[in-house]
Amino acid sequence: MLRYFNLWISIGCLMVLAVLYLSLTPAPPEINIEFEYIDKVEHFLAYFILMFWFAQLYKTSRVRLFYVFFFVSMGVILEILQGLGGIRFFEYGDMLANTSGVVLAWLITKTRLNNLLLSFEKIIIRLV
Repeated sequence: MLRYFNLWISIGCLMVLAVLYLSLTPAPPEINIEFEYIDKVEHFLAYFILMFWFAQLYKTSRVRLFYVFFFVSMGVILEILQGLGGIRFFEYGDMLANTSGVVLAWLITKTRLNNLLLSFEKIIIRLV
């Protein structure tokens, strides 16, 4: 069990809010990297991190599947809202990148990386 669960859940909620803001703001910050698909990499990483983070907090398969559904749905809904807003664009590629990030993170939580946050917390406790 995580000792600082409330801290970790708060950080997770802030990350969700950050993705919501960055997805709906008319002019999100841009990363100046010369790579044609950097936007898709950003989408993939954002949703990978969200899913991996929440999968570290909740260990049961049922709850993790809820988060798979939740984050995939969130990505689809945000893309639809972007298309409706008239400033940003609806892209199937973004939905695919979001979903791929969620699914890969979910699959990784079935490995030894399942307890990464718990291990990190133990290291922090020893140092304090």
